Amino acid sequence: MPSGPGVRLLPNAITVLAMCAGLSGVQFVLTNNYEVAIGAIGAAAILDSLDGRIARLLDATSKMGAELDSLADAISFGVAPALMLYIWSHGSDNGQWIVSLIFAACMVLRLARFNTLLEDTEKPPFTKEFFVGVPAPPGALLALLPMVLWLAAGSGWWTSPILVAVWTVFVAALMISRVPTLSLKTIKVPPRLVAPLLVGVVLVAATVLLYPLWALVAAMLIYLGHIPYAVYRYYWLARHPEAWSVPSRERRAIRRAGSAARRFGLRPPLRRRVAGAASRISQVRLPRRGEPSGNGDGARRRGWRQLGLRRQERR
Repeated sequence: MPSGPGVRLLPNAITVLAMCAGLSGVQFVLTNNYEVAIGAIGAAAILDSLDGRIARLLDATSKMGAELDSLADAISFGVAPALMLYIWSHGSDNGQWIVSLIFAACMVLRLARFNTLLEDTEKPPFTKEFFVGVPAPPGALLALLPMVLWLAAGSGWWTSPILVAVWTVFVAALMISRVPTLSLKTIKVPPRLVAPLLVGVVLVAATVLLYPLWALVAAMLIYLGHIPYAVYRYYWLARHPEAWSVPSRERRAIRRAGSAARRFGLRPPLRRRVAGAASRISQVRLPRRGEPSGNGDGARRRGWRQLGLRRQERR
């Protein structure tokens, strides 16, 4: 059923609210309300993550909405954080202003490239699991990390003007780099992990309520720490086309088969054949408890024997 004009306006209204929240962070910094300013950028990030999902849910996507989202992101996560850092560091010389300009310009370039990549239809299927470079909302929060540490722990080496400038340029470089980062949109939670995940959500919520600044610092450090894993996963998938369309469980079987093949000293072409065979074997369903045993267990055993792997190496 097509959505009405009011419903179709909702995603654009959320995008405008995100832009207003980001710009309000500048006003809060001018009045020395630094914690509220950080919260405004965080609110802009949350609203930015909602507008696209709501637009797809309501079938209200439009070209205007996409352009408005990019412009709002440039203001909320590029211009606003750059001005906040400049005001917070008591900027009075040209060097600090140049750093702010670099960050804002890199944010705009990152968003322009993102829009261009959306139109690329020749990308391998696995690339939808990754962003190219650090996305805009995490980039803005990473740039504000020295300010957050100052609010949480007071002045220290992390408030040095030179270090703040170097850190800001480093984050700007990550945004326009080709470094792959994981996209949360494609992460699927196995059913057996739903209950532990819900408990983790409760712990995270309690931590955010009691120690919001330290929770934000921990989240940003975890995000930085995931980048090496994202790079490894990206290039592993690029070398294993047989793993592009299989779930995580089968990918683990392919990795184990590849590790066993390396122990046997197999060269890459044969190693990929072993991994592909492991993918096919892992998709054979074993009989559940109480079901008559069919050919699944025997097919899997025969498959592993064809690969030449002993029992301890299959595991």
